[in-house]
Amino acid sequence: MTPDQAIWASLPVPAFIIDPQDRIADVNSAGEGFLNVSRKAVLGHPVWDQIAADAPIEEAFDRARSNGTPLFVNDVDVGSGQRAPLQCALQIAPLLGQPGSMIMIISPRELAGRMTQSHTVKSAAQSAIGMAEMLAHEIKNPLAGITGAAQLLSMNIAPQDIELTDLIVEESRRIVKLLEQVEQFGNLSLPDFRPVNIHDVLDRARRSALLGFGAHMTIIEDYDPSLPLAFGDPDQLLQVVLNLLRNASEAAQADGGTIRLRTYFEHSFRLRRSDGSGHSLPLQVEIIDDGPGLPEEISADIFDPFVSGRENGTGLGLALVSKIVSDHDGWISVDSVPGRTVFRLSLRRVPRDYEQEETS
Repeated sequence: MTPDQAIWASLPVPAFIIDPQDRIADVNSAGEGFLNVSRKAVLGHPVWDQIAADAPIEEAFDRARSNGTPLFVNDVDVGSGQRAPLQCALQIAPLLGQPGSMIMIISPRELAGRMTQSHTVKSAAQSAIGMAEMLAHEIKNPLAGITGAAQLLSMNIAPQDIELTDLIVEESRRIVKLLEQVEQFGNLSLPDFRPVNIHDVLDRARRSALLGFGAHMTIIEDYDPSLPLAFGDPDQLLQVVLNLLRNASEAAQADGGTIRLRTYFEHSFRLRRSDGSGHSLPLQVEIIDDGPGLPEEISADIFDPFVSGRENGTGLGLALVSKIVSDHDGWISVDSVPGRTVFRLSLRRVPRDYEQEETS
C-alpha cells in the first residue's frame, strides 16, 4: 500500500471520489461504513443513487465542478437506502490532476458509537411501542375501574381528603390519554392518496388551532399561490400540521408567540434510494415559530418515540408525524435555534399517470 493509499484508507470520515459522470470512482473504509455497503457494490454507481440529502446538493455540486471551486454545506441531513439520515457537514472540492472529478467528504455530527447507540435505543423504543399496543386495552379497563372507585370514595370522605381522590382520577385519566395515543400510533392506516390542496389543509389546521390550543398565538400565512396539488391523504396531513402547530404553541411563552406557515416549490428536491429508485418532492411546507427551540440533548432524536422536551410529554406526537410523512413517501426535517424553529415537510405532487387516469 502506497502512502497515499494508506492515508485514504485511514481517514476517519466517509470520503468519496466522484468521476465526471457523477459515478463513485472510489470510497474509503469509513464511507463503506456510512453507506452500510461494500466498496465493490457501489463503485461505478451514480453517487446520488447512493446518497440522499435534504438539500439541493446536486445543483450546487455541478456549479462547484464547473467553477473549479470547493463547496461547503453545513447541517444537512444525509442518509442512504441502508441507514437513517444523520446531520452532517459536506466538503466537496475538485480533484487535482483529474479534470471533472471531485472529492466529497461527509462529516457526521455524531460519532459511530453514538450512532450505534441511537439505533439500539430506536429499536428498543419500537419494541416498547409494540408491547404497549398489546397491553393498552387491558390496562385501560382496570384504570376505568380505579377512576370510578375514586369518584365514589370522594362522595363519602372528609373534605380534606378530596384532594387525594382528585389526584387519583386526574392521573388515571392522564394514563388513559397516553394509552390512546399509543393505540393511535400503532393503528394508523395507510394513506388514502388523492389530490390535495395543501393550503386548504393548512387553513383548516390554522382555524382549529386558533380556536383551541393556539388561541394565544399569532399565525401568519405565507403561501405560494401557484403551488400545485399535493398527493396524499388530507386527513392524515391535517393531523401532521395540527401536531406541529400544537408543539409550537405549547413551547411558546404564556403570552404567546408567532407561527408562520410557509409554502413554496423546490423543483430540485429529490429523494433517492440506494436501489436507484427515487422521486421528486417539490412541495415544501414550513411551520416556523419564534419559541425557545428544541433542547440540544434531544434534537437529534426528536422524531423517535418517547422522546419529548416537555415535562409530562408523551414523545409520540412527532413520532406520529414522522410515520405519516414516511407513509406518504415524503421527508421531514427540523432546524432549531433559540428564537427560530423550522419544521419542513417535503411532499409529492400529483403524479402524471394519476392525472391521466382521472381524465380518461
